[in-house]
Amino acid sequence: MIRTALVTGANRGIGLEIARALSGPAGIRVVAAARRAADADAVATELGGDAVGAALDLLHPFEAARVAERLDERFGGIDILVNNAGIMPAGGILDADLEDFQRCLAVNTVGPFALIRALAPRMQRRGRGRIVNVSSGWGSFAERLGGPVAYSASKAALNALTVSAAAELDPAVKVNSVCPGWVRTRMGGPQATRSPEEAADTPVWLATLADDGPTGGFFRRRQPIPW
Repeated sequence: MIRTALVTGANRGIGLEIARALSGPAGIRVVAAARRAADADAVATELGGDAVGAALDLLHPFEAARVAERLDERFGGIDILVNNAGIMPAGGILDADLEDFQRCLAVNTVGPFALIRALAPRMQRRGRGRIVNVSSGWGSFAERLGGPVAYSASKAALNALTVSAAAELDPAVKVNSVCPGWVRTRMGGPQATRSPEEAADTPVWLATLADDGPTGGFFRRRQPIPW
């Protein structure tokens, strides 16, 4: 049976490399999601095969969830959800723009929450699913957070969502967070130490875990890290 993966933010950077890896040797049908339909469709065309594009604007999380539900029905179930899309507005606790803070939470935290709510019930009924939340060490209390306040707060909240979802859902639906590291993307900049291809390795591993794989964990380079 063909498995289907929904990857948000699949039009560039880490998300694009995750989509490529899943649709390649892994042989998984990829639904490449992006904010703009044209960007999503371009990725699907590049991937070829049975890949499809989908417009998901996580600035409107619950509308995005309704689109995800329609995709779930269309393909007989989304087996893998990779919550990769994210934004990082500038600013610290005293100078961050409030609207930017709200937008960041919508995309980085509320969007993944809405998509999990939309897709996890059918994963549970089928008795199998994989949910990967692309987080950051800047969302780790053990690493003393870091970075712009909206981003670190949203990623810390995403980690909390991972723990809660893993505890509540059937163990057959595995939910994990991943820190991809400092990556050469539009967000990470050209001086970053890791390529998007390297950064995609651990998310793809978590998306394709065996049935005895971990759930409720936080990983970097396939190794567990503290919250």
